[in-house]
Amino acid sequence: MTRTRRELGPSLLRLCAAAGAGLGLSALPAWAINEQDASPPANGDASPLANVFISPCGRPFRAKDDAPYPVVDWFKRADKNADGRLDRAEFVADSEAFFKLIDRNGDGVLSPGEVAFYEQRIAPEILGFRVEVSDAGVVSLSRRALLWRAQMRPPDVAINPGEDPDYAPRRSPQVLDESGAGASPFSFFDEPEPLMAADLNFRGLVFKVDFLKLADIHFTTLDHEGAGFLTLATLPKTPMQKRLERERHGRRR
Repeated sequence: MTRTRRELGPSLLRLCAAAGAGLGLSALPAWAINEQDASPPANGDASPLANVFISPCGRPFRAKDDAPYPVVDWFKRADKNADGRLDRAEFVADSEAFFKLIDRNGDGVLSPGEVAFYEQRIAPEILGFRVEVSDAGVVSLSRRALLWRAQMRPPDVAINPGEDPDYAPRRSPQVLDESGAGASPFSFFDEPEPLMAADLNFRGLVFKVDFLKLADIHFTTLDHEGAGFLTLATLPKTPMQKRLERERHGRRR
């Protein structure tokens, strides 16, 4: 019987640590989720919906269930001059900074080991895990993989980057969690694996030049009116943001 990556998640976390040691990745950076801190939700009836935004370059932003959707946290981080407008240079620079973070050996290429580290330590939501955010803002990986419930049906809204001949994201159903949706419910784009979406030539490696090229394509897609900048008001809502808003509206009725 074939096992999904969600089912193999805990084993993959351990294998990633072992493989990472051979790649010089044994030291766990401060920005990575530590499996040692993993704990199940305090409430067994916790909502399967997660207040998570995965930015266009793949960086996850999380907030407590009752907090505003964290797309605002990404926008403020990327908007370096704090003018309320995210221009193309700032957008691409945000992707470049995240690439540098993931490219732990600094060779300009994301290897399978570095991609695995990202999936299992940085954004395990794409494997179906839920990451809990405490009152103190500390995140921990829940051993109860609840997110797949929120991903059982296809995303209701997602942007297609268009007919650009250079855009060739990797879309392989059933290679991520059981739904095959991966990061898509938490993102502007229907890209289950944000890093591998930049493997434009299907080489199994993500080169920095392609990663930044995809960032440029993403900006053009989001800037559909050609204004030359993005604002929070003009950004689309992710499928998860819409579902959270519907749930909150239902609770208020």
